Amino acid sequence: MATLADIRARIAAQENKGSGSTQKSSDNTIYPHWNADEGTTVTARFLPDADNKNPFFWVEKQIIKLPFNGVKGNNEAKRVEVQVPCTEMYDPKWLCPILTEIRPWYKDESLKELANKYWKKRSYFFQGFVRQNPIGDDSTPANPIRRFVISSQIKTIIQASLMDPEIEELPTDYSRGLDFNIRKIAGKGGYADYSTSSWSRKESALTEAELAAIDAHGLFNLVDFLPKRPTDVELKIIKEMFDASVDGEAYDPDRWGAYYKPYGLEIAGAPASAPSTSSSAPNVSAPDEIDEDVATATQPVSVPKTSPSSEKAQDILAMIRARNTKTTA
Repeated sequence: MATLADIRARIAAQENKGSGSTQKSSDNTIYPHWNADEGTTVTARFLPDADNKNPFFWVEKQIIKLPFNGVKGNNEAKRVEVQVPCTEMYDPKWLCPILTEIRPWYKDESLKELANKYWKKRSYFFQGFVRQNPIGDDSTPANPIRRFVISSQIKTIIQASLMDPEIEELPTDYSRGLDFNIRKIAGKGGYADYSTSSWSRKESALTEAELAAIDAHGLFNLVDFLPKRPTDVELKIIKEMFDASVDGEAYDPDRWGAYYKPYGLEIAGAPASAPSTSSSAPNVSAPDEIDEDVATATQPVSVPKTSPSSEKAQDILAMIRARNTKTTA
């Protein structure tokens, strides 16, 4: 198990290197903190990862959202979105074919908006106990160790606070750990703001009931809830879908339905159940964290109206293709 000093060193190394609606999950193991009312506080006690090789008590999930102009052969289908794993999530040295394609776009001001559309979205898996629960209709499962899908905004607060020298022990320590208070306030544009979230300044020990739950159920191995690593064939499919999405095409179930498809969308001719992009964890929607990766598990995803089929996007695509032609010439 990593020490606080180990985590601080790893965070410092990374920083130096880098220099409203409510929906429920079918599995209430995931705690939907985004469903709390504005002005309320969720108090969580995070626990360590079962994987002793993980230097942190969280894992990062990276996905890329591919929007399509409907579904081929289905004139009634609205724009849909397919989520695929970014391969750099598993190993930064394993370059993602989509990010490799779009990184050069950032050198051209006219392509930045399109590049941002396809850039990877991050979220983070934690686990722990819910010590203060303001969500009245949330029920604690038989295993009270919950999983948390945390946005970058909240995770940044968690990570930055760990560098505070006044914190002497890991917040996940069973005897001298700290609670984390997730405070939800009104934000700009109708989105929730969690910027006032913070660690408790008072240490506390796990209760006998909490320790008994850990003994009875064990801790989660958080990496088990990441999407499965794509095979070479699946990487080829991902690249094909990306190319088609940028070109403004419709989703083609005959080509990709056996690998990746819009969640919850019934497609004629596609397998009844295409393989999931997650190894074992159900996805859950966090509508308040609009810029983060928390996939919708209860309905097909609607794609913003901005689409490569617009006249502006067609001009951008022409520029990209012209540039690629010059590169390969």
